Amino acid sequence: MEFLFVPVILILVIVAPLWLVLHYVTRWRATKTLSSEDEKMLVELWQSARRMEERIHTLETILDAESPGWRGRHE
Repeated sequence: MEFLFVPVILILVIVAPLWLVLHYVTRWRATKTLSSEDEKMLVELWQSARRMEERIHTLETILDAESPGWRGRHE
């Protein structure tokens, strides 16, 4: 029974903590990157923001033509 004491202690003191640290470092690195679903959502948000920017620019152009000086008015 004594011949198992040293290997068990070595496993518990060195191998198990090292395995846990490496396991969670690998998990942390995997979650640090964007998933394909996140990338897709980000692209959709970017496209939506570009469309909204174009609409705002169009509205400002129309307002400039129809009501010059609208930018200087305050409520």
